[in-house]
Amino acid sequence: MNAFAIRPTRSFVPIILHLLDSVLLCISLPLVQWLTNNPINQLTTIVSLVACIALFVIGELCGYYRPSRGRSADSEVALGTVAWIITFIVVLMIGVFTKQIDTFARSSMIAWFFVGGLLLLCCHMTVRAAMEYLGKLGVGVRRTAIIGANKLGYDIARNAMRSADSGLRIVGFYDDRGFERRQEHEADLPEYRGTTAELLASAQKGDIDVVLIALPMRAEKRIQELLDVFGNSTASVYIVPDFFVFELLHSRWTQVGGLPVVSVFESPMYGVDGWVKRALDLSLSLIGVVMISPILLTCALLVRFTSKGPIFFRQKRYGLDGKEILVWKFRSMYTCDNGPVVKQATKDDPRVTPVGRILRRTSLDELPQLFNVIEGTMSLVGPRPHANAHNEHYRKLIRGYMMRHKVKPGITGLAQVEGSRGETDTIEKMEARIALDHRYIREWSLWLDIKLIFKTFRVVLRQDAY
Repeated sequence: MNAFAIRPTRSFVPIILHLLDSVLLCISLPLVQWLTNNPINQLTTIVSLVACIALFVIGELCGYYRPSRGRSADSEVALGTVAWIITFIVVLMIGVFTKQIDTFARSSMIAWFFVGGLLLLCCHMTVRAAMEYLGKLGVGVRRTAIIGANKLGYDIARNAMRSADSGLRIVGFYDDRGFERRQEHEADLPEYRGTTAELLASAQKGDIDVVLIALPMRAEKRIQELLDVFGNSTASVYIVPDFFVFELLHSRWTQVGGLPVVSVFESPMYGVDGWVKRALDLSLSLIGVVMISPILLTCALLVRFTSKGPIFFRQKRYGLDGKEILVWKFRSMYTCDNGPVVKQATKDDPRVTPVGRILRRTSLDELPQLFNVIEGTMSLVGPRPHANAHNEHYRKLIRGYMMRHKVKPGITGLAQVEGSRGETDTIEKMEARIALDHRYIREWSLWLDIKLIFKTFRVVLRQDAY
């Protein structure tokens, strides 16, 4: 069965970046020690190598060494800064645990933090600029034709044109259907060039390097015919699966018994990614509980002495894989609804206490959920958990509703920072929230979690809650 395995195409750019970064880290530490008049010894080499390994692992996990696929220069700088800061902290922690941190002068370490980080960013920006320049000159660019003047073909062309690092130059579309059956051409895209017979002639002359077949999956017979025909040319042929007819959730290639398959509904938190997300959750939530303990104590006292009832309200919610969990919150209402019917809070809701109104407006009532994160039933970032009664109601009305439970629920999420926060009094509002939850799962990365955490602070400061 191994003969049928699909092998991923690897770019040489990440390898070059790894090598350059390693060289710069090995040079930068002795350089700053020399500039600050501090001795260079054998430990300098060991620390440099540890930093190289740490940056390699952290960079891969953060996506710093993955193809940018149109990622902006600002995002590249931000991602590189985060990767270097985490790497530097890891090196410092190892130095503390091994009791070797005092071997290095504080001036050297501070200088290395700034000089090393600046060199790494300059290196990546230089490589980025060089690749874009070479692409404009046509170096490494492959002339590409698309079979299929349809939405799928147009989407492929647009994505390739937006991505400077795609290495593809779309020369045009080819389709055997008549003008009346083809999708209306869009002005910003390359032109329609002719039939597949004309494309074959161009490919046989060596004018076309790559052929992308963008036909629907139901056209299996036609695709097989095209593969037989273009086997008589030297062009590289790719089939672009028409998976847009499905709602894919963090889709990716994998293997089952050596056979390639595509996941349709899948969690992104498998393997190392899951461990990394858990490490981020646990470390930040423990730090958060320590830092905001005075705020937690103040809120608890206000709830206790301003209305009758418990300080905390633990509501039943669905967690990972739809398993029931108890979510911690400061009680903000006179009632503690937790049954088969739960009415959502509305503006000027009489059930909300005066203190509870302040807590909800500032989202302070959500802070005890840090304890859920510590115990592992929630994450800092993920789809917000709904009351079980709401889950049972909306899962019958919204297609793919329960797919949001392929990951742990979060204290904050993409829906909350994108404005889908508060009461969902219509089915359209809930559908918009679920769509954002699905988008978070599809696009998840450690860097996305970090961005959403920072954006949450801005949202809390400017947005009211009920």
